[in-house]
Amino acid sequence: MDRTEKREFIAHLAAVFADTSFVLVAQNKGLTVADVSDLRRRMRGAGATYKVAKNRLAMLALDGTRFQGVKPLLKGPTALAWSKDPVAVAKTATEFARGNDKFVILGGALGTQTLNPDGVKALAELPSLETLRAQLLGLLQTPATRIAGVLQAPGSQLARVFSAFAKKDEAA
Repeated sequence: MDRTEKREFIAHLAAVFADTSFVLVAQNKGLTVADVSDLRRRMRGAGATYKVAKNRLAMLALDGTRFQGVKPLLKGPTALAWSKDPVAVAKTATEFARGNDKFVILGGALGTQTLNPDGVKALAELPSLETLRAQLLGLLQTPATRIAGVLQAPGSQLARVFSAFAKKDEAA
């Protein structure tokens, strides 16, 4: 990389860090090309990005962002992953790490909060943003459904009573 490419790369990473909510740092020492391709495919499927970056350039891009807490993790062969949905990145990386011993999660940052590997694993156990939204919507709709059922029940009961009276009058 020449200087112009390095400057562009740093500017691109800085823009990404300004726009994202979670950054994961992992060690990718000894991964094969097939493993990395599989991981990138999984990350794309989850709406995340996986990038191997030079540590020095990544540190320069982290300057002035809220993710400065991950700087100490950038030692050796590392890679970064990010997404607007923090759970998606954490889940994908954790699942991949279970099946591949050469991929080690070093930590991450959720906003200004720096996470250790256990924190990333705990984040991966949370439901995804879409699942949480669906659960919230279900909670909001449940009371309305119950109210409609309660309001509808007396009307149907009254209709049955009137019907019984009508049948009784017809029989008499």
